Amino acid sequence: MNSLLEVTDLRVQVPVGRGLREVVHRVSLAIAAGEAVGLVGESGSGKSMTARTIMRLLPAGAVVGGQVRFDGRDVLTMDADTLRRWRMQDVAMVFQDPRAHINPVRRSGDFLTEGLLALGTPRASAEARVIDLLDAVRVTRPAERLRQYPHQLSGGLLQRVMIAAALTGRPRLLLADEPTTALDVTTQAEVMAILDDLRREFGLALLLITHDLELAAATCTRTAVMYAGSIMETQQSASLHDHPLHPYTAGLVAARPRIDAAPGSLTVIAGQPIAAFEAPAGCPFAPRCPPAAPQCASAEPPTQRVAHGWSACVRAEE
Repeated sequence: MNSLLEVTDLRVQVPVGRGLREVVHRVSLAIAAGEAVGLVGESGSGKSMTARTIMRLLPAGAVVGGQVRFDGRDVLTMDADTLRRWRMQDVAMVFQDPRAHINPVRRSGDFLTEGLLALGTPRASAEARVIDLLDAVRVTRPAERLRQYPHQLSGGLLQRVMIAAALTGRPRLLLADEPTTALDVTTQAEVMAILDDLRREFGLALLLITHDLELAAATCTRTAVMYAGSIMETQQSASLHDHPLHPYTAGLVAARPRIDAAPGSLTVIAGQPIAAFEAPAGCPFAPRCPPAAPQCASAEPPTQRVAHGWSACVRAEE
């Protein structure tokens, strides 16, 4: 299957004080047209920074290595005008906190039509387009919502407005960064159902960033598990829970609460999570890994094909 998005050996350093800190160390992933891929990991593992690097939404002074290719084009070398049009027409991002990304002093209609107007779409056509999109994301009274300000909308409605805004340019790739954060459970399910329906209807490729293994399994064909800025394993979501290929994934799966299990303490992963810049010379998970081998502390494990997926573990075959 040909890949629409290819990320190869991505490394990102951001300025902190007078130096640079690595926040994404070794990330390679691919997404085909129409495919949904989950990127799962703890807070601080580099998931959101990976998505922002794909979009080239990085802080000033950031240093990026590796490759990001979209339909064969090198995203990291696009000039400003090409990048602007690519963001408006081919790729879009849904952020985890809509109230932090929507201007509170402008009406929702202004936010929704801004990109279309910039592309030269007449205002009447732009408003008709966004009303159709609001209806598609199940917003009631869509024409009325265009006249409302963000503070007049609930968190669930505002997240749907952001999803509609992301779809205005008919993108081929949608990056969804924790799109259900701070929403109640019922609204979370509704938002994810909307994203899944839209992906299937419009043939979107989807990268879903989440810390929820269950959510990724229910929504995505494949899941990549991230730790300390690196991809630990990638495999089919349907088999990840029963057959994890990396000790870190096995620890996450074991730590899930289960309603069919006897009451008692949850399984935990020993030690503390770390960021990419804190990772040791070898495998970043080695200090917390019960089956770690001596070479895990000194040599960075290669990502290798194992059974039904890929794993960055020297003992993956075991």
